[in-house]
Amino acid sequence: MKKILLLAGEESGVLYAKELASKLQVKSQSEGEEIEIRGYQDYGFETGDLAVFGFFAVLKKIFYFLRVKKTMEKVIVEWKPDVVVTIDYPGMNLKLAAFAKRNGIKAVHVVCPQVWAWHQGRIPKIEASLDKLCCFFPFEPGLFKPGLAEFVGHPLAWAFQKLDHNPSTFNLQPSSFETREAGLVAVLPGSRIGEIEKHLAIQLEAVKGRSYLIPAASKKAYNAIVKLKGNAENVIMGGARELLRKADVAIVASGTASLEAALAGVPTVIVYKVGALTASFLRRAIKGVKHVGLANIIAEKAGAECPLPELLQENFTAANVKRYVDKWLDDPQERAKAVEALSNTMKLLVTDSDPIAKIAELITR
Repeated sequence: MKKILLLAGEESGVLYAKELASKLQVKSQSEGEEIEIRGYQDYGFETGDLAVFGFFAVLKKIFYFLRVKKTMEKVIVEWKPDVVVTIDYPGMNLKLAAFAKRNGIKAVHVVCPQVWAWHQGRIPKIEASLDKLCCFFPFEPGLFKPGLAEFVGHPLAWAFQKLDHNPSTFNLQPSSFETREAGLVAVLPGSRIGEIEKHLAIQLEAVKGRSYLIPAASKKAYNAIVKLKGNAENVIMGGARELLRKADVAIVASGTASLEAALAGVPTVIVYKVGALTASFLRRAIKGVKHVGLANIIAEKAGAECPLPELLQENFTAANVKRYVDKWLDDPQERAKAVEALSNTMKLLVTDSDPIAKIAELITR
C-alpha cells in the first residue's frame, strides 16, 4: 500500500488537495495498487484554524501552531508515508517537507513560494528541503537549480479552458462565456476573517446603487460577512468562480481570487489593506516585483501590460474603487480594452494538459 501525507492549510490549497487526491485514487486503481491519503484534518486540524491572517494573529496562536508542527512530525515518523506532498501554506508546510526529507521520505511541494517577490536568499534552503517543486507560473523554475522545479501549468487556467469546452484555445472575449449579467459587480473581500473585516465596508460603499453579490469562501466567512453587513442580502455561499464568469466587473482582495477574475475575463480592481506595521514591513521586504496581483506579476515578468488596477492601503478608498467600477460599467469601449489586456496576459498560463494530473505523475514517479 502506498501512503501519502497530503497537507494543505488554506482554502485554495484544500481545493487543489481534494482534486489531487481524486487523481491519485484513480491512478492507483488503474494500476491495481492500494493507496491511503491523510491530511491535517485527519489529526483534528481544520482549515479555518490553520489559515490565520497577519503576523500578530499568528503570534497569538503560536502554541497552537507549535502543536500542529509537533503532531505532524510525529505522524511522519510513526506512520512513515511514502511521500509528503505539501500545497502552498509555506510557513508550516516547508518546515514539514524539510523534516520529511531529513527522515528519508520524498518531499514534494506544490505552489512555488513567492521568492520572486522577496527573500530570494531563501532559495538554497528551499532547494535543500525538497525533492520536487511544482510551479504554477512559467518564470519560476528558472529561479532554482536544474531539475528541482517544474512548470506544470496553472490549475485555474486549465479549469477555465475546460469550461470553454476547447482545450486548444484560450479566448477571454465575453462571447466565449456563458451570458454575463449586465451591471453585476462581484465583491470578493477575501477568505480570511481579517481580510473581510478590513475590506468589506469599503467595497460595499463603492457599489452603492449597483447590483452586486458577495460569495463567501466558507461558513465562517459567510457568518463574518453577514455580521458586518447586518443582513444576508446579496451574500451567497461559495460559487465565486461561477459569479466571476457572470459579473461585468469585480472588486477582489489580492490573492488567488484575483487570478480567477483575470481568467474569467472580468475587469477587476485589486484591493488590499493591512495594518500599518505590516505594510511598513512589506514595503521594505518586497523587492522582486512592483505589483501584488498575480495577473499583474505574470504580465510584469513577461514584459507585458499589467491588466488590473491595484488600490492598496491608503489608495484603497470607496471613491477610487467606484471610479473604475463606473468606467467599466458605463463605457463599453473601456470594458473591452480591459478584457483584451486580460486575455493577452492569461494566455501565458495555458498548457495542453491537466496540471493536477501532472503533479500526480510527479508524486508517484
